[in-house]
Amino acid sequence: MELKRVVVTGIGALTPLGNNLNDYWNGLVNGVSGADAITLFDASKFKTKFACEVKNFDPTQFMDRKEARKIDRFTQLAIVASDEAMADAGLSKENVNPDRTGVIFGSGIGGLITFQNEVMEFAKGDGTPRFNPFFIPKMILDIAAGHISMRHNLRGPNFAVVSACASSTNGIMEAYNLLRLGKADILLSGGSEAVISEAGVGGFNAMKAMSERNDDPKTASRPYDKDRDGFVMGEAAGILVLEELEHALARGAKIYCEIAGAGATADAHHITAPHPEGLGAKNVMIAALKDAGMQPEDIDYINTHGTSTPLGDIAEIKAIGEVFGEHAYKLNISSTKSMTGHCLGAAGVIEAIACIMALKHGIVPPTINHFTDDPELDSKLNFTFNKAQTRPIRAALSNTFGFGGHNAAIIVKHYE
Repeated sequence: MELKRVVVTGIGALTPLGNNLNDYWNGLVNGVSGADAITLFDASKFKTKFACEVKNFDPTQFMDRKEARKIDRFTQLAIVASDEAMADAGLSKENVNPDRTGVIFGSGIGGLITFQNEVMEFAKGDGTPRFNPFFIPKMILDIAAGHISMRHNLRGPNFAVVSACASSTNGIMEAYNLLRLGKADILLSGGSEAVISEAGVGGFNAMKAMSERNDDPKTASRPYDKDRDGFVMGEAAGILVLEELEHALARGAKIYCEIAGAGATADAHHITAPHPEGLGAKNVMIAALKDAGMQPEDIDYINTHGTSTPLGDIAEIKAIGEVFGEHAYKLNISSTKSMTGHCLGAAGVIEAIACIMALKHGIVPPTINHFTDDPELDSKLNFTFNKAQTRPIRAALSNTFGFGGHNAAIIVKHYE
């Protein structure tokens, strides 16, 4: 069976750098930090008092107040991103075949804010079970995919993917494979996350995973810097409209790029720490290249997982060196988490979007907040420190790794 080709025909993005695709991209190329003091709750007693929030977001600009109250913030973000992606692709309820159009959507945690608030409210009482009837439908991780399908009348394949911080990349991979097999014509795929809350920040603080650089939050996310001290939590939503090529051509769709290949592996090592030699990361990049029928020399840019954790950054760079050999020195490498923070289950899709826009514009977004070289990292590699760089990009690879040892990678290339 000959596999079908899959292209990207629409994009939607809400991120700490902007509430639409253009603002997000402008923030990336200009090296803007999305980190600031937390406003979503009182963080004064927490070890970390800052995060990369989506700013100036009012869901009632996009839906009525009654509807907004019935859904968690992670779903609100997802719905708005889906609206932008559908419009960008020139799609509507009137011009899609609903039975051949679906949603594959990821989140690492889902409705944590709803879960936290409901349980805290219950704990204040006398033990009588009084819960909001929307508690469960607001919380469950798959509900964002469900709401997107209902909003746009999409009756094709519809489910959620969860693999911690690799969730949205795995979701894109699942959608890509379904389209290659002819199971649908169009699939909206991506992810959202919104866990900047007492439970989210407190939980990651307890793991000692997050930066505590409260005196300088703008520069706290420092991938590959010697003085990095953990990730900065972010929130975001991103959606790609993935479309079977012949279907896209038949309707005259604009095409951003082609999905060339994807891979998924496991570290099988530790619940949170990466394999020290980057074995899972190495294998997932090899798998993506093999799936794409490409050689390491065909890649010009890698958007790394690069969370700004001491162990993770080193393991991934070791893996890149092993996979790409001498060609690694001709690559541009950058971690856009230096600007967006780590958006957990939404990280993969917003970083895939960064790769797609880099292809389109021939600009590599930077790794900001670099001050001191880390002697454990190869200083001859081009980490695109502090300033965007212009170069032709034929193909780009995006890595995302999640707690539990989940690894996912996708490759995008120019459509020809």
